[in-house]
Parts: sequence; C-alpha cells; structure tokens
Amino acid sequence: MIAVQGVSVRYGDVVALDDVSLQVGTGQVTGLIGMNGSGKSTLFKTITGMVRPSTGRVEVDGVAPAAARRKGVLGYVPQSEDVDWAFPVSVRDVVMMGRYRHLGVTRRPRARDRQIVDEALARVGLTELAERQIGRLSGGQRKRAFVARGIAQDAGVMLLDEPFAGVDKASEGTIVRLLRELAADGRTILVSTHDLHALPDLADDAVLLQQRVVFHGTVTEALRPENLARAFGLDPRRGEGR
Repeated sequence: MIAVQGVSVRYGDVVALDDVSLQVGTGQVTGLIGMNGSGKSTLFKTITGMVRPSTGRVEVDGVAPAAARRKGVLGYVPQSEDVDWAFPVSVRDVVMMGRYRHLGVTRRPRARDRQIVDEALARVGLTELAERQIGRLSGGQRKRAFVARGIAQDAGVMLLDEPFAGVDKASEGTIVRLLRELAADGRTILVSTHDLHALPDLADDAVLLQQRVVFHGTVTEALRPENLARAFGLDPRRGEGR
C-alpha cells in the first residue's frame, strides 16, 4: 500500500532524507523509529504529498500521494504542534471532516454520514465529548479524535506522527488497541513513536530511520542494541556518539 523508492529530501543544504526506500504492506502496523531530526516527520509529509522529494517517488495504493488523498485512501494524524487547537470546531466537526469526500456537491452530511461519525466516535470512546471544542480535550483524547477522523474517512492507509507524545497510559493503550483492530480490518498503518516499550504490542515490523533506512524488519531485531545504536547515532562498538 505504501511504496517509497529512492526518496531524498533537501531543505537548502540540509539533507532531511537520503535515498530512502521502503514498502509497507496491507493489514499491518509498521513502527517508524528514530531520534529527533532523523527525518520521520519529513517522510510522513512526503508520503502525504505535503513535501515534494528532491529525487525518488512515492506511491500509495498504486498512485501518487495527491491522487491517494483525492480518493480518500490516505488518513493522517499529525503531531500536536501542527494543529491549531484554538480553532472553533467541535470533536464531531473534526471527525466529520473525514466524510468530506463523501458529502457530494452540497457538502451537507446525510444520515449515513452522521451514523458513520457516531460509530467512529464510539469506537475511540469520545461519544460523550462529541460537542466539545477540540482544543479542550486532553492530549490523548485529541489523538483519538484524529484517529476517529481516519476511521470515518474509511482510509485504507493511516499515518500517525508521534501519537503517544503527551498522552496518558490509558489513552496509549486505547490507541494501540485501535490500531491493531484497524490493521486486522485490512488497513495499512505507519506510526512513528519514541516509545520503544510499546513497540512489541503495537507493531508487526519496524523501520529505523537516520536520514536513511538503517534497518527494516521484525520488532525483535529492530530492538537489538546494535540496530538501535545505528538509528540513534551511536557507534555500536563503543556506545559513543559519532
């Protein structure tokens, strides 16, 4: 569902991604691991089409990112700092945004759209908070609202950028369970995280990123000290910075 081939991204003289290639298959959760500045957010923005690669190409469900967005294939849960939490929309409004492609020329929700949104809200445990302004939610509740938007969108591919940052353990557990359920339903999930402890329960495989893909394979192998050392910029023989 996600195919990244030879992608490089540069911001002036800064290399954010260097010849990155990876594939993420249908019906699985893939964890994306790397230190701050390793290129994780840039990779997500390249897959969604928000950033154009200097070289290489990206396909989502066999088409370019822009086409995948138009088809409603691609759902994205951004980092918290990328969202204007003061914007005057309710939790229900945010989830209904996932139905935009389905609303027709009038852009007015029908009974079926409202039903799907209600089901998505129930699935993430936010029914009672549906009319609350989105910025008044806790960190974990905000993340769950954006997951609900992806569910309502019926996106076959979902990208989640640091969904566990600033959330409590209860919300983390809820999000992990939801992502496992969505993968079991046949969706493709790519999620970046710093939480290595949650990775075995969360992911089927893992990608370690340090501007380049330094490892892609099983979670067990990804968590081996020598592989983590490469991802976090250490010399595995000496345990020191490069």
